Amino acid sequence: MADTTYTPPDVWTWEPGNGGKFASINRPTAGATHDKELPVGKHPFQLYSLATPNGVKVTVMFEELLAAGHDAEYDAWLIDIGEGDQFGSGFVEVNPNSKIPALLDRSRETPVRVFESGSILLHLAEKYGAFLPASGPQRTEVLNWLFWQMGSAPYLGGGFGHFYAYAPEKYEYPINRFTMEAKRQLDVLDRQLAERSHIAGEEYSIADIAIWPWYGQLALGRTYDDAATFLDVESYAHVMRWAKSIDARPAVQRGRMVNRTSGEPETQLRERHAASDFDTQTQDKIGG
Repeated sequence: MADTTYTPPDVWTWEPGNGGKFASINRPTAGATHDKELPVGKHPFQLYSLATPNGVKVTVMFEELLAAGHDAEYDAWLIDIGEGDQFGSGFVEVNPNSKIPALLDRSRETPVRVFESGSILLHLAEKYGAFLPASGPQRTEVLNWLFWQMGSAPYLGGGFGHFYAYAPEKYEYPINRFTMEAKRQLDVLDRQLAERSHIAGEEYSIADIAIWPWYGQLALGRTYDDAATFLDVESYAHVMRWAKSIDARPAVQRGRMVNRTSGEPETQLRERHAASDFDTQTQDKIGG
């Protein structure tokens, strides 16, 4: 049997091949790698994103705000992280962390940049007074779960998802380590949902909007290859019920389509600049 033991050097140095499948988009430094201005559309909100779970949070939020009658029209521009768009100078100005999603709120005299998906959800919820109680214990409970997601999902995606689905080789220890954590998190949600219809109570909130793209889509078998079977997601009955109920919301279905570059062509709306784009601009209609 080959010796797979790794002995770390005294000082780690970066090589372009570090990172396996994601070597081309990962590097140990921040900042722009090239000059590239961001496009700007006609709406008050300019979103620069991709339909990863973090990106889906924000497009679902926008579609839910519009469905609820709020004036929250937005332009959603595709950021192709595989091509390094997130390292362009314009994007780095909006998000110095070079991660999607990034939002430029141009609804005020001086535009405001908003980065980190949880911050964007909170910014929009407070701006419109929607999907977040204005004060009191219920507001705190929603924020508890919003920040739970922000702290927990890296273990699901960067931990379990990476070693189970994306790492160049399968290693038992990290898969076991992060599988235990993924299942523990699912159990946390299952217990929470046993006595309430939504994550933070009976009302749909930004807690659901934040958590569903990660854990709801996992439960529905949409992420990390066959991870739903591997994790026995059907055993988390309350999570499954919640995941299906959120998935049935029309605004969620639309939000999942925006900035999407994979799957069936009719589900891909790579950029969104008007509500009518869902009917006329999906990949099955425009080709390419």
